[in-house]
Amino acid sequence: MRLFCFGFGQVAKYFVKKIINQNLSLDLSVTSRQETHKEVFEGISFTSYKFENDKVDGDINSKIKEADYILVSIPPVFGEDIVIKNFKGLLKNTNAKWITYLSATSVYGDHNGEWVNERSETKPSTLHGKNRLKVENDWQVFSKENNLPLQIFRISGIYSKQNNILKRLQTGQAKIIKKEKHFFSRIHVEDIANILFISLKKFKTNEIFNISDDQPASQEEVAAYASSLLKINKPNLLKIEDLEEGMLKDFYKESKKVDNKKIKKFFNYQFIYPSYKEGLANIVNDFI
Repeated sequence: MRLFCFGFGQVAKYFVKKIINQNLSLDLSVTSRQETHKEVFEGISFTSYKFENDKVDGDINSKIKEADYILVSIPPVFGEDIVIKNFKGLLKNTNAKWITYLSATSVYGDHNGEWVNERSETKPSTLHGKNRLKVENDWQVFSKENNLPLQIFRISGIYSKQNNILKRLQTGQAKIIKKEKHFFSRIHVEDIANILFISLKKFKTNEIFNISDDQPASQEEVAAYASSLLKINKPNLLKIEDLEEGMLKDFYKESKKVDNKKIKKFFNYQFIYPSYKEGLANIVNDFI
């Protein structure tokens, strides 16, 4: 299979690792902001092509044309999608049978701690959420105009062995705010990779799915559980006024519980880590 990844962060890497572990033959190409170079990942050699805003290695074009599967995990840049911006002509004529855009549940905005699903109103209040929603709409319009095989995954807060509350607690970087009825949904990166893999064969174009585990919770609750796993004291709670303006403060401005029934039903998927408890319990051995 010929896979082209716009961006090669932790989700793309876990997805590729899943493909390789299934013993599938893979021709992989990815982009990064570095100069074009060769890399080896999980035993396979691939090329990472330079792509930063409008700085693009021209050799990228033939690989996009050849791709069977295209994963887009680059976030909006100055409010627009740089993949559509730079490769509109190529993508209009693509032979790809699977294009997946990774969005975020920040598009829903604040729902006062109530449940949201794929039919819920999208009313983001943060710049991050507004840009995500704009780019989602751009992809949907572009896809329908050109009959492209597009699916969009709205992903909740990602955690993994590399990035998690346990690590932040140990390094003293965890900033936990005391805020009543502040609910947030999470997802382990391995579950994202599994769903992406299943979708390679079970695919329906122009669908939007939430990827989120079963148990939304407050950051205070998660931090308390993580502290108990590490056998350390819970961190001191801060007030939201103590935070500087930025993504962390934005995170506390919105509260919602993200429903995952659609993705579980469509892909017939059972989560490996249905809540943060299973996920963190699996990770903690790397920290103690």
